[in-house]
Amino acid sequence: MPRNKNEILINYNPFETRVALLESGRLVEFYVERAKDRSIVGNIYKGRVEKVLPGIQAAFVNMGLERTAFLHAADVYHGLEDFDEFIKSSEEEEPDTGARLKTARKTPIQDIIKEGQEILVQIAKEPIGEKGARITSHISLPGRQLVLMPTDNRIGVSRRISNEKERKRLKDIVLNLKPPDCGFIIRTACDGMKEQDIRRDMEYLVKLWDDILRRKGKTSAPAPLYHDLDITMRTIRDQFTSDIDKLIIDSEEEYKRALRFVEDFLPYLKPYVEFYDGVEPLFDSRGIEVEISAALERKVWLKSGGYIIIDQAEALTAIDVNTGKYVGKKTPEETVLKTNLEAVKEVVYQLRLRNIGGIIVVDFIDMEKEAHREKVYNALKEALKGDRARTNILKVSELGLVEMTRKRVRDNLSKVLCKPCHYCEGSGIIKSGITTIMAIYRELVKELPRIRRRKIYVYVNPVIAGLLYSDESKVVEELEQRFKKKVFIKTVSNFHQEQYEVS
Repeated sequence: MPRNKNEILINYNPFETRVALLESGRLVEFYVERAKDRSIVGNIYKGRVEKVLPGIQAAFVNMGLERTAFLHAADVYHGLEDFDEFIKSSEEEEPDTGARLKTARKTPIQDIIKEGQEILVQIAKEPIGEKGARITSHISLPGRQLVLMPTDNRIGVSRRISNEKERKRLKDIVLNLKPPDCGFIIRTACDGMKEQDIRRDMEYLVKLWDDILRRKGKTSAPAPLYHDLDITMRTIRDQFTSDIDKLIIDSEEEYKRALRFVEDFLPYLKPYVEFYDGVEPLFDSRGIEVEISAALERKVWLKSGGYIIIDQAEALTAIDVNTGKYVGKKTPEETVLKTNLEAVKEVVYQLRLRNIGGIIVVDFIDMEKEAHREKVYNALKEALKGDRARTNILKVSELGLVEMTRKRVRDNLSKVLCKPCHYCEGSGIIKSGITTIMAIYRELVKELPRIRRRKIYVYVNPVIAGLLYSDESKVVEELEQRFKKKVFIKTVSNFHQEQYEVS
């Protein structure tokens, strides 16, 4: 039986580019980049240190952006102005951020950088909410097969390359080819590549770094030195691998640009690039628009009849699992276990699709048996292996809670596509009609004795006016009888439901 295809769909117009990654025909990742809000992650700048804060071991750096960027001591390379001195350590599979953190703790940030100093930094995380960008001086330049680390001298290998013989072969090739003053990470796409392909990628990255250093010497801070590729080219570079059956683009202009890029860097993948010119819009033809809309909903139904609720707050994301309509066929314990195991797959899918990062707490249905909690935990660990974002999870507690973190680089889907409701100011709730009416009642009880006029006007939202004329008309009648005054209700269409005025 043939498997469902893995595809990358790119929907392009002059104002916005949308990328959908489908695995087995299902949308699993979605990205959008707008012309006026292009991503700055990966961009390199020459910045100026505005303020050094020893109390939090961090600094704020002027990059020429709307807000100053945040540089933590753990992300400071000690030889910022002297790139001939590099970190010397044993080869590891990935750059060891923990080791960098320990180094940063030994050397206070105020002894590494000074206010007014010009430094070379890279955007590690987009500005999120009211926070400025997170930056690092540990520069990394991604290519197709390799990532160049000019401030490190180590060689790392992607954990997704599992064959030890292949890992050693690739490591030996890179070790033999690389210049002495830089390090590399061997990416998953490098698996099976010939030495000449690896050499070409390495030479391109080294030349790119030399160009950045030349621009750095000619430029005063704050100034941009390097912009990462746009979302179309980035997607091809990072995600268009032999696992993808088709890359489909619905703009002829963007298709030709992508084809040139593929011909230059990935000629063996050229047959898998397609131009879509169907009458029905590309995303509609694959049901992507419906899936995107569903990804913004708070409630997600499970096939069994259970459901999960996803609440995203500033500090963390809470996910609640419920049995819903599912009553099971055996014991309550088996019903709970089956619902939780089904929820595990959907939770991981939603985290990836919605690009949810930071602290995440999953409230599974309570499980009495330790064996069941262990089974759910192991299922969660296994499901997360398919997620490209780095995650850390703790064991399931006796209450059924799982605490985890997921690396956050960009805003989640709801923040990209939505904005807080202007009516409820993002809270999701407003005062009920009767609550507002009682507030009006208390206000009138306080004010009517002071007003000499016989006629009083209360200006309210039409919804409140409707209640005062019908279900809650006795409120007005009681006030009129009590204070011997006539109360007139006037509607103001542009009043908020909680807003009112007395005159």
